[in-house]
Amino acid sequence: LFSSKIAMKQQSVVLLKRLLATSVSCITYMRGLFPEGSYGTHYLDDLCLKILREDKSCLGSLQIVKWLQGCFDALERQYVSRTVSSLPLLLHLQTVTELYQFRFKYKKEVPQMDISSNQMNVVNGVGSSDVKEASRHLIRKLYLIMQNLSPLPNDITLTMKLLYYNDVTPKDYQPPGFKDDDSPCDLIFGGNPVGLKVGSVSTGFHLMKVRMTTDKKRMGTAESNLIQKNGSTEISYQGLDCDEEEEEGTKV
Repeated sequence: LFSSKIAMKQQSVVLLKRLLATSVSCITYMRGLFPEGSYGTHYLDDLCLKILREDKSCLGSLQIVKWLQGCFDALERQYVSRTVSSLPLLLHLQTVTELYQFRFKYKKEVPQMDISSNQMNVVNGVGSSDVKEASRHLIRKLYLIMQNLSPLPNDITLTMKLLYYNDVTPKDYQPPGFKDDDSPCDLIFGGNPVGLKVGSVSTGFHLMKVRMTTDKKRMGTAESNLIQKNGSTEISYQGLDCDEEEEEGTKV
């Protein structure tokens, strides 16, 4: 599923695409959004993964696949800085139940990088075995978190937004399946939100970070070191990665 060799930029792009698709599929499957037939089965060591496929009998899952294809287009062009998926209540569209952020950074040269949070410095780029292990670690942790969340309410929907690096993204760029979004960037949670650091993967060419925000009451026995406290129930897209300062635009 994940390449054991990352020596070229294109191999890194392929890895990011698979990580994003696997992560989003994990979220939708574990949260029970779509029927079993909307997924194909793959294996990551001893972990059975359910990956979204083009299921024409389920318009919802088919829409997610199209959104992912739009994300892939933006990733290849190095325009997208962040993918934001949220589960708002249908009756209160400004009230978010869960929020997932995928942040992307692009490297012009292969630098010394850290893998996840292990502070492992690699002089000649990032070792392929480390990248594969970081990928496994991220997916396993995501599955662990999903297993510890309480069930979603019935009246929810899934939205996806892309935020861009404005200094390189053409103003008229529209990835497949997306349109301009002029709605406010602030999201309101109905309860007491906590931010979770799911993990990160660095290939030397790209860096992907995954963050999640949910109501504290929905949390089960997830590891305490994953939790970041937020000061208020209003969380902006920049709220979980406040160390990032790139100017961004939004499409939905």
